[in-house]
Amino acid sequence: MGAVEILRFALRGLSANKMRSGLTTLGILIGVGAVILLVAVGNGSSLQIQQSIQRLGANSLTITKSTTGGGGAGGFGGFGGGGGGFGGRAAGGQQQSTGTGPRTQAHDLTVADAKALVDPTNTPSVKSASPVARSQAATATYAGSSTTINQFIGTYPTYFEAANKVVASGSRFTTDDVTEGRKTLVIGSSVADALFGRVDAVGRQISVGGIKFTVAGVLTESGSDSSSFQDADSIAIAPLSAVQETLTGYGGLDQIVVEAKTSEVVDAAQSEVTRVLGQRHDITGSAAPDFQVMNQASIQSAVSESNRTFTVLLGAVAAISLLVGGIGITNIMLVTVTERTREIGIRKAIGAPKGAILGQFVAEATMLSLIGGILGVAAGLIGTMFNIVGVKPVIVPSSIVLALGVSVAIGLFFGSYPANRAAKLRPIEALRHE
Repeated sequence: MGAVEILRFALRGLSANKMRSGLTTLGILIGVGAVILLVAVGNGSSLQIQQSIQRLGANSLTITKSTTGGGGAGGFGGFGGGGGGFGGRAAGGQQQSTGTGPRTQAHDLTVADAKALVDPTNTPSVKSASPVARSQAATATYAGSSTTINQFIGTYPTYFEAANKVVASGSRFTTDDVTEGRKTLVIGSSVADALFGRVDAVGRQISVGGIKFTVAGVLTESGSDSSSFQDADSIAIAPLSAVQETLTGYGGLDQIVVEAKTSEVVDAAQSEVTRVLGQRHDITGSAAPDFQVMNQASIQSAVSESNRTFTVLLGAVAAISLLVGGIGITNIMLVTVTERTREIGIRKAIGAPKGAILGQFVAEATMLSLIGGILGVAAGLIGTMFNIVGVKPVIVPSSIVLALGVSVAIGLFFGSYPANRAAKLRPIEALRHE
């Protein structure tokens, strides 16, 4: 009996009970689709987080005040992406202090601290240091339109490059603007859309807390911030002096954003910054620092590793459904063998070889899993076209090949036992079966 004849008998066997075959195929379909979709969700989540971190600047360090002598006093969540991001210990970022050791009087971060970090002698790896004062969410108005700006930042022009903020239209403010305290600002695309629509925002004045600011430029759209679920484009960046004068007062800074000269010297820059600030803040011996230095590169590495584990876990959970589908194939094929015992006996009595019987049942099991696998791939690909819990799934091609290959292997593996059982039936016993 040739392969074509075996396949013909297998198809006839499957079509004899369409409901049973359909339900068995559905189990494999769900398993394969779940593997592809969940791995895509994990991969998409990882890419979104990496992009969020990269928006902060790959060569950047963020310095915040540590109110607990080494605890997480905010992390880098406020830097470029709104408060409540991967701060403190939540992201596994490097922390220079441990919260142990003698306590010293906490010092505020100051503009003088930022200036001291740009020194060719003491900090040769540092390119720039931008002091940052942050206002609470502010309401901006223009010609009857209003919007809430989630992040209102006062800083220096060097912040734009350190934080990877790109101006799409207009220009940044200048060092002279900072020196003169001019009320000019650069706004995010969400703010521009809400206040001006399609009208060019550059050169127009908006009111923020009753204070008039002139729009110097509009930032390139960066998208939502997956770390804090805030709109990263709801932002305004203005000269530090103007923000301190009108909105925040002249207290301590919220952050200092340091840009290393290259990505290769980020760790060196971190050591230099820690040493200089330690000296300026009188941190001696085993005293816990009153500041915290966050390294974006280290955070990205830690988050990437965490997301790889998360993706593998999702894939493993989905693979369990594939295993359940395989067990379902075994169960269905065993029932099929029992129901068709007399048919098997007749075929063997008229000369059908053992290999033909074995091949038929293996073919039936494999076809069930193959059809289910193909439909599962289609279902998984369709599922990746939609956002899932705020994540845009990103297909991993290897997961498609793996899931489809595993589904076929499941048919061969789980179908082999029932097929072998059918092939070993003695004709006389099969013919006597009721």
